[in-house]
Amino acid sequence: MTRTWGLVRDAWRLAGPFFTSEERWSARLLLAAIIALVLFNVAAAVLLNDWRGAFYDSLQAKDLAAFTDLLLTWRSSADGLMPGFVPIVAVLVPALVLRQYLIQLLEIRWRRWLTADLTASWLTDRAYYIISLTPAGEEDGTDNPDQRIAEDVRDFTHNALSLGLSLLSNTVSLVSFAGILWALSGSASVLGVAIPGYMLWLALVYAGLGSWITHLVGRALVPLKVRQQRVEADFRYGLVRLRDNTEGVALSGGEAAEERGIGSRFGSVRDNWLAIARRELKLGLFTGAFGQAAAVFPIVIAAPRYFAGAIQLGDLMRTAGAFGSVNDALSWFVNAYGQLAEWRSQVVRLTTFKQAIAAAHALHGPTMAPADGPGLRDVTVRLPDGAIVLDHATMRIPSGQSTVISGRSGSGKSTLFRVLAGIWPFATGTVERPTGRVLFLPQKPYMPPGTLRDAVCYPGPPVMDSAVDVALTTAGLGHLVPALDEDAPWLQRLSGGELQRVAIARALLFRPDWLFLDEATASLDPAAEASMYQALRTGLPNATLVSIAHRPTVAEYHDAAVVFERVPGRAGSVRSQIPVKDLIK
Repeated sequence: MTRTWGLVRDAWRLAGPFFTSEERWSARLLLAAIIALVLFNVAAAVLLNDWRGAFYDSLQAKDLAAFTDLLLTWRSSADGLMPGFVPIVAVLVPALVLRQYLIQLLEIRWRRWLTADLTASWLTDRAYYIISLTPAGEEDGTDNPDQRIAEDVRDFTHNALSLGLSLLSNTVSLVSFAGILWALSGSASVLGVAIPGYMLWLALVYAGLGSWITHLVGRALVPLKVRQQRVEADFRYGLVRLRDNTEGVALSGGEAAEERGIGSRFGSVRDNWLAIARRELKLGLFTGAFGQAAAVFPIVIAAPRYFAGAIQLGDLMRTAGAFGSVNDALSWFVNAYGQLAEWRSQVVRLTTFKQAIAAAHALHGPTMAPADGPGLRDVTVRLPDGAIVLDHATMRIPSGQSTVISGRSGSGKSTLFRVLAGIWPFATGTVERPTGRVLFLPQKPYMPPGTLRDAVCYPGPPVMDSAVDVALTTAGLGHLVPALDEDAPWLQRLSGGELQRVAIARALLFRPDWLFLDEATASLDPAAEASMYQALRTGLPNATLVSIAHRPTVAEYHDAAVVFERVPGRAGSVRSQIPVKDLIK
């Protein structure tokens, strides 16, 4: 029971904000219209059950006029006016179609809102980046955020509406048909005791027993469904990663290794899928037999009264119909068990994802303070595993003095780069960030999907003037100017050096006051690297360059140096304001 209430609580935390958001009135109106149509459909089902009794009575009486009226128009009797089948269907079918349309309309609006809300929260305060630094796991909600936003949101909204509306419909049906079944059942004598409405009690026992057995057989489906979503996402991610790194795999001759990796990930998909299939086989055998038996069970039980002449054929069919409706309503849990298992897994994945985002937001990192130049004041930097990179370090880089930050490969220079950028959450102290326009260029430039112009202008909107052509030409990519507006897989088409030239063009177009480069020319040969630094000095005469590099040749393009010294496993130290000539020696 505790787990059930926990599921309801988590589901409401996911669903509730939409119905109290800025779209609450349209959402509530749509939901109210859908609920009204659900109630109308239940009323139509009750009417059809009464019609079925009158229709079968006309067959038993061989009354052709009544048969025709009940089929095509209507029939008046002492009990009132009974619409015919055609008029009922003429109203019922459009109502069913309209209900489905409104459900789809509400579903896409809800999905759009929840997707936007999750995406905004994921991107706020760089939670997406912080989550990527933590170990991926199902329990902590950090694995496959793309699947959680794209697929889990889609399935959660669909299943929430489907299950919620079917539960409402079955609840109203239970109330409506229970009275009908009670009145039609009469009473039965068991050991000399008269039991009124015995068919209703039998329906309660039948459905209750079915629900209990279904839960015993199918409860293992919930963790299996949760795991299936994860292994499917891992398998898909492995294929996407191969697609994005085709050249590296080809040059390494890594096809066999990739095939093993893909086979291993699909093996997890297969094993879990087979476990689900075996469990659903057992569940299906029971629910199938349970459903088939429900079709004849009420007729068998009520048949003695029919053969004794206590009821007519129409009453027998009405009794069977009412029993079926009551049983279906009471068996909602049985029929919806598989969908409930899937929905629960979606609630779990979205809830843990939101918890991971909240935990990422709670990691504030160091205090950021504006200053004339970048620096550290009593800053301690850690790795995600807790290892200390810098312990209470203090340094300052003055404005107007291009500085190179040097150190051994793997010492933690890139981590220091992220600290200066203000994106590293595992740090305390105060990081001074320069005022003005600041741009950071990592070693591996980000290439957004779209045109080459989109990539050069990123993160701003595309600029449709000659400035982009000039920046690209200055960066040594003039031959690509004719393809600026071509939508192509540029990440795969361009070499590592060309990608870094695109980043240089981006800097020339952005015109920052401070430009930080983390091995941003490492893929270029020395001559090309010299050409790029010269282009930056010429194109950005007022910008202060701060480069992180381990190649001594980079120091030649700077005025001063900061040396980062660290032995793996120990805290490092920073020595600043070292003349470049001493570093080159």
